[in-house]
Amino acid sequence: MRIVRGMARLVKRPQLVKHPALDEILAFCDEDPIERVFLEEVARRGLGRFVAVRGDRALVALCYVGANVVPSGVGAAAFARLGIAVKPRMIVGEEGAVGELWDAMRGRAPQPADDRPGQPVYALRSPPPPGASGLRPATREDMAVLVPASARAFFEEVGIDAYARDPVLFSDRTRSQIDEGRSWLWEEDGRILFKAEASAWTERAVQLQQVWVDPELRGRGYGKRGLADLCRRLLESTPAVCLFVRPENAPAIGLYEGIGMRRVGSYRSLIFG
Repeated sequence: MRIVRGMARLVKRPQLVKHPALDEILAFCDEDPIERVFLEEVARRGLGRFVAVRGDRALVALCYVGANVVPSGVGAAAFARLGIAVKPRMIVGEEGAVGELWDAMRGRAPQPADDRPGQPVYALRSPPPPGASGLRPATREDMAVLVPASARAFFEEVGIDAYARDPVLFSDRTRSQIDEGRSWLWEEDGRILFKAEASAWTERAVQLQQVWVDPELRGRGYGKRGLADLCRRLLESTPAVCLFVRPENAPAIGLYEGIGMRRVGSYRSLIFG
């Protein structure tokens, strides 16, 4: 019997890459432009630091490292040493990647103050019916009402009073969002009926955060009307609008599904304070 012997294909072991190239990062983000919208935007803007894991031909995992750590892909355990060293305020991102990273960090890093698995990621690609709201871009003249509203919204979302921790920094951040055209509101007589801002924005997706209605005005349809008009505005120039939400926030989930958003994934957030 004739035996043909061939050389086995050599497969490189995944390698930790401390300074991945921009084209590699963008190719990785291109595989899931909604889940990786934040990573793509900060890479294009040249903000923060990235590390990655490279497989045979391309990146298989990527991690943004800053005040927050944002992992994505398969192989995020490789980022554990760096995640411990930077002492992030949050680890947030696709649920599987966050879980893999945290499993590798567990016991060597402080316990999070809050662990939020299973956060639904919602996306919308078709404009909903008009909301006939008074939605408009925020301006600096709105700072007096927008800063306290944003502080309340952040506290509701994260459980941390970011304004009390650093009022100057929080106000500067709100001002930057306004100046960059990333903040919208519907305001009447000094009260915010609806507000939202963009936390990440690329050519293929806008990620919203701080979708908020004054608690005393909730249940009257302002949120649905304002969000519908905002999504219609954004979808004129961007293929998708997305966001993620706490799984126990049934009113918010009802709002998002009510304008046609559909679940496309899950995030997990570990909050350290």
